[in-house]
Amino acid sequence: MNKKVGIKFKPTGKVYDFDCGAFVLNIGDEVIVETEQGLGFGAVKVAPVEYEIKSSDRPLKKIHRLANEKDIRRRYKNLADEKKAHTYCIKCIKELGLKMNLFSVEKSFDGNKYTFFFTSDGRVDFRQLVKMLVKHLSARIEMRQVGIRNQAKMCGGIGRCGRELCCAAFLDKFEPVSIRMAKEQSLSLNPTKISGQCGRLMCCLTYEYATYQALKKKLPKIGKNVVTASGKGKVIRHNAICNRITVRLEGGMEIETSVNQLKKD
Repeated sequence: MNKKVGIKFKPTGKVYDFDCGAFVLNIGDEVIVETEQGLGFGAVKVAPVEYEIKSSDRPLKKIHRLANEKDIRRRYKNLADEKKAHTYCIKCIKELGLKMNLFSVEKSFDGNKYTFFFTSDGRVDFRQLVKMLVKHLSARIEMRQVGIRNQAKMCGGIGRCGRELCCAAFLDKFEPVSIRMAKEQSLSLNPTKISGQCGRLMCCLTYEYATYQALKKKLPKIGKNVVTASGKGKVIRHNAICNRITVRLEGGMEIETSVNQLKKD
């Protein structure tokens, strides 16, 4: 039976599955793996597990070898070169007056290529910038414009809940998030309270949306007239989790009551 292992290339990056081959690996082991961009340096984050190869599945790339001292030194050199390239690129951007926000630089493990990640409100003509970078770094240059949510995913951080950002921790892709999801969960519509570090609506608004929809189907709709133990009134709010509603009575007083205590007309 084949075994696969979860590898991370960056502390806040996504976990990728690789075929262990004949290697016996433990969490924390540093390895050299085969990627579409050539060899890459990563660390084991998910312990090896057995898996069945299906004909319809795309074959997993393999662990090339365990990282040695030379590989680790090269990795640290690449990290240092990334910082220098970032500083130089920022300087060039200011000189050229480009409206772009550079936030990350990645150097390939073999050192032949640099990838510069940036955000911008529109398209950027960075041809002159690339020429300056190629001349200074003597390597292939790729400029990659990403969205603000991708920036948060790559940079990582702590959310208002006090935990690591979901996008950096475990989300593989971004699901559509709408203001309707916040309304359905009776959350404050204050943008500062329902927006994440990226400035967009928080991804976690999607987690309980379907649950609230199912629970609210059992509740009388807002605006509907109902009869409570205290008299007739109109539904003005839901507390779906507790199966309770807030009713404004004909006299103007508001009460909260369980749906099970409503009386039939």
